Formats: sequence, C-alpha cells, structure tokens
Amino acid sequence: MSLTVPAPHAVIEVVGDDGARFRVRRHGAGHGPRLLISHGNGFGIDGYFNFWRRFLDVFDVVVFDMRSHGHNPRADPAHHDYAHMTRDLDSICRAVSGEFGAKPTAGLFHSMSAQCAMLQALAGNSDFAALVLFDPPNVPRPGHAVRVKMAEYEHKLAHWARHRRDHFDDPLALASEYASTRSGRRWAAGTAELMARAVLQPDPAGGWALACPKQLEASMYLQGIPLGLWPKRRQLAMPVKLIGADPDTPYPAPTGLSNRALAAEGGFDYTAIPGTSHLLQLEEPDACAEAPLDFLAAIRFR
Repeated sequence: MSLTVPAPHAVIEVVGDDGARFRVRRHGAGHGPRLLISHGNGFGIDGYFNFWRRFLDVFDVVVFDMRSHGHNPRADPAHHDYAHMTRDLDSICRAVSGEFGAKPTAGLFHSMSAQCAMLQALAGNSDFAALVLFDPPNVPRPGHAVRVKMAEYEHKLAHWARHRRDHFDDPLALASEYASTRSGRRWAAGTAELMARAVLQPDPAGGWALACPKQLEASMYLQGIPLGLWPKRRQLAMPVKLIGADPDTPYPAPTGLSNRALAAEGGFDYTAIPGTSHLLQLEEPDACAEAPLDFLAAIRFR
C-alpha cells in the first residue's frame, strides 16, 4: 500500500533563535481547533501520516519536523540538544499563532518532541491548552526500579544509530529495512515507505541521505539519560495525557514501563495502547488517534 501526504494548505519558514530553520506545514480544517504535532528522534512527521490524517476533517493540523530532521535544512550540530529544541518549540508556537491566528492549541508529541514539550511547560513558557504526550522516554532518578532498563535502552539505541546505514540509492531500500524490524513488521500499511521518504533528503553526490546525521541521532538518546525529567502532574499548567507503549507484553519496551511508573508516581492521566512498542503511533494509528480524541473531548477542548 502506498500513501501520499497531501500538499499543505500553507507553509511558513520559522527561524529559531540560533538561526535554525523549520518548514512548518498547515493541513486539515482551518476553522477547527488547532493541533500542533511532531515526532521522535531520527524520524520525520510525514512518516506519522497514518496517525495524523485521522484529525484532518475536524482540526486545524499544523505539523513540523524537529531541527535537522525531515524537511528542515541542517542546523548547527553543536546546538543539537534539548535546550535548543525546547526553544525551537517556543519559536514555532509564536510563529504559528502569528501567521495562522491565535486559537486554542493542543500539542500532540512523540518521544523526543514530547520531552521538549514537557520541558517547555515546566519552564512556564507554554501556551498549549492541552498536551498529549506519546511515550516520552523519561529516565527516572538513580535508584528507581526502571532507571537501569531505560539507561540500557538509550545506550542500545545510541549504538544502533551510530552504526546504521545512512545513504541509500532509493528510499524504498530504507522502507524495506524498516519493514524488517521487530516494530516495523507491525507498522500500519504504507508507513514504512512514508517514513523512509520522511527521513531522507536528496544527496548532492547522488542518492539519498539521512536528514538527521546518525551521530546527532545517537547523541539525543544519550542526552535523555541525565535529563532528570520526572515531573509531577501539578507542575504543568495545562491538562496533560500520557499515552504509552504496552507495559504488559512479554517483552515490553522500557519506555512502556517508564511511562506507567511516571503516571502512577506523578499523577498523570494515562493510557497504554495494547500490543505496542515505543513506536505506537506507527503500529496502531487508529487506537493512538482515538485516545487523544477521547481526552480532548473530555476536557472540552474546542
């Protein structure tokens, strides 16, 4: 099955405070309440289209890639960190309101971008009316029962990223690699090709190269370990929903265990999507769309 991301209604270029550039795209029903949506480390938001297309009939959907990912040009590698990415979110939020008009906005973020949204909210800089955070890979304090599993997981991902293939003659070659992985075998139809096209950019020397260099991808996995992101629900000003990987499968993703613990200890509204890993929106896009829709209806987001 081949899927195509539709042409956006509008595209704006946003410049971060250090000069990083972002191509922010508007889709969906412009008259509806706004959803701002982004992705996890090493991916691109167009690869999540099987998920976010569920919102297009009702919501003003604005999507963007994180710095040095997806559609965006390469930013300064020295600034590839959570501090700059959180400020990037500040810049993008201001630009979206300025260009498309101010309106209630919910943020739907996965993994790395979910952590940035959480950091923005904890700093008191967030104007989101609600946050839906998909499986943020938060690592708890030393001595916590989940910490060792999460640290091992992040080191494993960093090792994989440093040694991954980063050049392809055709995006379909990367799509084939995705489809052969343990998670990729469960991805919804068409998602592997969508994601391959979302993370590759034409290489001036020929073929296709990863938009996000593998060394930068690896660095973000490791940066998450000392981040110390283990908040209480009361520390965030807006309604927040955690949606996690299934912690009860025979071999659960450590992030599923982490999110269950964070929700229990921090008092967060929480749902786990049965049968999923950390890439839950790619595996079960319908269930992952239904959960935020129920949450947003419950809080009367409109």
